[in-house]
Amino acid sequence: MTADLLLLLTAAIWGFAFVAQRLGNAYMGPFTFNAIRFSLGAIALLPLLFRQKKQGVDRPQAPLRKLALPMLATGLVLFTGASLQQVGLLGTTAGKAGFITGLYVILVPLLALTWGRRTHAAHWIGAVLAVVGLYLLSVQSGFSISPYDLIVLVGAFVWAGHVHLIDRYADAVGPVRLAMVQFAITGVLSAGAALLFETATFSAILAGIWPILYGAFLSVGLAYTLQIVAQRTADPAHAAIILSLEGAFAALGGWLVLHEMLSARDLLGCGLMLAGTLISQVAGRGKQKREVQEQRASG
Repeated sequence: MTADLLLLLTAAIWGFAFVAQRLGNAYMGPFTFNAIRFSLGAIALLPLLFRQKKQGVDRPQAPLRKLALPMLATGLVLFTGASLQQVGLLGTTAGKAGFITGLYVILVPLLALTWGRRTHAAHWIGAVLAVVGLYLLSVQSGFSISPYDLIVLVGAFVWAGHVHLIDRYADAVGPVRLAMVQFAITGVLSAGAALLFETATFSAILAGIWPILYGAFLSVGLAYTLQIVAQRTADPAHAAIILSLEGAFAALGGWLVLHEMLSARDLLGCGLMLAGTLISQVAGRGKQKREVQEQRASG
């Protein structure tokens, strides 16, 4: 129960982060916002990293110089995903962005097809429901889709690739170390992009300090730590189901804080996307678990 509550809190923090990100765009450019929040997020993880180092846990499995390329690749992908999401929020609602981004949960097993992993029927059913939901949520009359929704959708594919990178390198590098390094890389690259494409002022940054602090210390620092603590005891499939509620919290936050309204068509689309995500996770993981048990029994 404790793990479930921590995961639910994590999903709520991440969902309401879409509201903070939209508010941040009102005061400064998307790259400036990301540069500050990810840099602060990396700093927020330093105490946890020092504590783990003192306790002798999560040591890298190889010299860090040999892990430099995986860490750089993960940071580059995170920068790309975060940039697409923040730019997309310039022209779409927090609720839409939350549900569209949540498609990465379905895209992860589908992308695994590219290197020969099996994908269960539940993932395809979930994907079809999600695509129909996306159509209802984002495609308007004349089969036109908002370019900002499209940017967030491209970002969902990037987030799916990011999940695979984390799955591959987190144990080798150490989850907290990898998180801190990728946050730092994203912060530095975002700062460079901000210098090239945006004009930031101290007064604007100060005016948007609350969205920045939420995005840095709650969305990046606290939520990530809560996820680590919770998933020490929670089943991964169960954890993914709870975390998929992030889109629902994004829609709730958009309604409460930004007074964003969703039409009946939008709500139906959101519901289908959430249903597709849950089916993909529950049925797909359940079938996979049964297959593993059968292989063990026959072996």
